[in-house]
Amino acid sequence: MIQMRRKDREIKDRAEIIEVIRRCDICRLGLVDGDYAYILPLNFGMDADEEGKVTLYFHSALEGHKTELLKEGLKASFEMDTRHELEYDESKGYCTYYFESVMGRGTIHMLGDDEKFAALEKLMDHYHPGMKAYFNTAAIPRTLVYTLEVTEMSGKRKVPRGM
Repeated sequence: MIQMRRKDREIKDRAEIIEVIRRCDICRLGLVDGDYAYILPLNFGMDADEEGKVTLYFHSALEGHKTELLKEGLKASFEMDTRHELEYDESKGYCTYYFESVMGRGTIHMLGDDEKFAALEKLMDHYHPGMKAYFNTAAIPRTLVYTLEVTEMSGKRKVPRGM
């Protein structure tokens, strides 16, 4: 379990964490690249079932450095954040930042051609909720589609006082 220092900012309710994820635009995926972390800002889709399982969906080209790293390792970490707001009071010399964030880890799974369409629909639905937004299926054979099955996640928020 991921430990959080500021327990007063922890989002404990799973449904609230899912809502934070729905509000996020980008998911940063962290992979191992030798001695360093390789962090990627990615568009994503999500599926959260009633049993508590959360799956994140991603896509990319079939080749490249990211693709090679994905083939090498099955474990990854992620982070996403939203509701950014800066508060600055010059007269008091006070500056703080409000946010909501989710981070966690899980296991990467490459999807076969027969699974890609449904996964890409989940990506489109994240950015165009309920619209069944069109995408050109001719790109599917030349698109790598993969999931991150989340094994651990935590949520955190800092909101203005009185909210």
